[in-house]
Amino acid sequence: MMSMLYQAFQNQMDLTEPWRAGAASALKVLNLVPQGMSDKVVGRLAAALELITRARLTYTRPPYGIHSVQVGNREFKITEEVTYATPFGSLLHFRKDDGPEQPRMLLVAPMSGHFATLLRGTVKTLLQDHDVYITDWHNPRDIPLQHGRFGLDDYTDHLIRFLGQLGPRPHMVAICQPSVSALAAAAIMCEDNHPSRPATLTLMAGPIDTRIQPTKVNEFAKSRPLKWFETHLINYVPVQCKGAFRKVYPGFVQLTAFVSMNLERHIKQHMDLHNHLMKGEKEKADLIKTFYDEYFAVMDLTAEFYIETVRDVFQEHLLPLGRMKFRGRSVNPAAIRRMGLMTVEGERDDICSIGQTLAAQELCTNVRAYRRVHHMQAGVGHYGVFSGKKWNNEIYPLLRDFVHVNS
Repeated sequence: MMSMLYQAFQNQMDLTEPWRAGAASALKVLNLVPQGMSDKVVGRLAAALELITRARLTYTRPPYGIHSVQVGNREFKITEEVTYATPFGSLLHFRKDDGPEQPRMLLVAPMSGHFATLLRGTVKTLLQDHDVYITDWHNPRDIPLQHGRFGLDDYTDHLIRFLGQLGPRPHMVAICQPSVSALAAAAIMCEDNHPSRPATLTLMAGPIDTRIQPTKVNEFAKSRPLKWFETHLINYVPVQCKGAFRKVYPGFVQLTAFVSMNLERHIKQHMDLHNHLMKGEKEKADLIKTFYDEYFAVMDLTAEFYIETVRDVFQEHLLPLGRMKFRGRSVNPAAIRRMGLMTVEGERDDICSIGQTLAAQELCTNVRAYRRVHHMQAGVGHYGVFSGKKWNNEIYPLLRDFVHVNS
């Protein structure tokens, strides 16, 4: 029965869509009412109708919305172009029209329930000094079964293939969950003397060794046998979707878990949104709406990727124990040579605690000391490592200089 939960959820969303459409139509009519006519009543009704229209999830990637970037004293137009693609992901290039030559960088986005657009702020900052590409993952619910499986090895394989498209000695920055695959890809490429092996690898808030100061997320992953996760969290994609009958860890289930961790905060945010809308405080309302437009844009994970990540990264700790395999080959971080390695952690990170990312430095025994950088950012949680003021003003300058020195 649990495997049909996704189908039931989709059916419910489809059945209630007319209500949201009706509320949207009513809101358009209400906005035509002249000001001064029972403004208080109209404001309350308009606020309620807008909240109804927003009571849904979307499974479509939001736009990045990066149209230009300032480089020195010049502003350059940004054009998004897909330079390589598979059914499961695109290598998206943020090309600067007539821009200067800069270090080529692959930004590796996590596959953890949201789209890569969650990193738009990170991208915009990196674009100042780098030629940026991103792993733009596709939603499995839109990928037909005929395209096969996508597991942890496939994720790592995509990184190797994507780096190969960037040419000799690009740079790679991995955010959170993909740090394990990024380190594995770098090790394999160095062992093979691949021409596109990274010149630098930066791992930010990544679970390299989750045995170190386990967080609640880590403890949950180890609290139950693997079979429990397969039975209780894996569902079939609904028949209405292109990827019908593909087994996935649904985005709405992940979102429910995220919301439940801070339920009171999310309730308060929506109450604040209602009040801002009612009072006509557009700027304050838009800030909340922008956040939740991204937050409620959810992406499924293939069942095999989710289960293998839980098993290999969080339960069996294969990488730090030296037992990780890629396509049957041993992953050997000691094979990494002539490459810069930077690790970044946040003091208040409750998802990936202090020491878990730093562990990569101990695994890469043949990286020279002068090519190593570790930074622990005071006063930030998980998201503050790669977004916000301290990322822009304190972390990014270190990363920029690290890449420059090792280019």
